[in-house]
Amino acid sequence: MDKQIWRLAVRMWRPAFLARRSRIAAKGAAGHLRIGVAAAIVAAGLGTLSLASAQQPASDPNFTGVVTAMDVKDVTAGRRRFDPGARTAWHSHDKGQLILSESGRLRTGRRGEAIKEYPSGGSEYTGPNVEHWHGATPGEALVQVNIQFGGTTKWLMKTTDAEYAGKAGK
Repeated sequence: MDKQIWRLAVRMWRPAFLARRSRIAAKGAAGHLRIGVAAAIVAAGLGTLSLASAQQPASDPNFTGVVTAMDVKDVTAGRRRFDPGARTAWHSHDKGQLILSESGRLRTGRRGEAIKEYPSGGSEYTGPNVEHWHGATPGEALVQVNIQFGGTTKWLMKTTDAEYAGKAGK
């Protein structure tokens, strides 16, 4: 879209510029000032059109309605394999975390809540500053994908065998 706007502007502006160049040169600095102002106006208009087109995406056969790609500069992802029974220490994320079980069963625990398990393809979102742990179930390895939304991770104490088994920390 930006290239089309630029080509149109050049096509409209160039013939007039070339026809008037000799007359403007005779007028001196005042003529050059007018050209500079006109160029600035055209550039500002193109910049505004470019920003508007970035905010209103072109129609795409893969989507219905307005769908806009968002910035992902603060989003990070990781992929880890946990042996059966392996798990993280208690921790929290100041901007939250999404965990997905790619293969195997995912076991998670949050402070004061019952343990949960998710099959392959299952996921859990943990909100900002929620103390939790996650890992594989006792009898099955896990490959997890984790996504953080920026911020930092605050690591706490190790998850005990009793907490992992659901017998403590509720």
